[in-house]
Amino acid sequence: MFARKTAWRTASAVCLCLTGILMLTGVSQAKTAQEIDASVSAVLVRFMDQVSGSREFLQAAKGVLVLTDVIQAGLGIGGQYGEGALRMHGRTVAYYNIASASIGFQLGAQKKDIILVFLQDKALRDFRTKSGWQAGVDGSVVLVTLGTHGSIDTTKINEPIVGFVIGQAGLISESSTQPPQ
Repeated sequence: MFARKTAWRTASAVCLCLTGILMLTGVSQAKTAQEIDASVSAVLVRFMDQVSGSREFLQAAKGVLVLTDVIQAGLGIGGQYGEGALRMHGRTVAYYNIASASIGFQLGAQKKDIILVFLQDKALRDFRTKSGWQAGVDGSVVLVTLGTHGSIDTTKINEPIVGFVIGQAGLISESSTQPPQ
């Protein structure tokens, strides 16, 4: 029994330290527009290199929002934060961030990149005009799961907004709820 309590306390302390380190490194130094643009470009290049058909898919999009280095961490109470840019016709038109908090069983931390592809003008216009836009509330996002060296079949994607999560690193276990906004 004593060994189990000690192991739990040690694991909790390690996760708490990891959570603090990951969250503080992102908060302590806000990215410049140039740094965000460079990160967005790197994510898009990696996405196009790894996913067959993605170059054509992205070129047909009305807009592409890329949120890079999104950090999600939690130990009972968790959060998520990342910054990125909206690109239209290959040019950055605006900068955005993602921020959320959650309460419930969660333990760990992870880092990921999120790509939202707007395939319809109305979906993009709604996103750009709505302050505090929320996926699932203000717009429905279909999350596409791709394996390593996956491919995109554009004939089967007929949704206004398509999302991809790539480059996940770390591990988080969760069963949480979002607090009221």
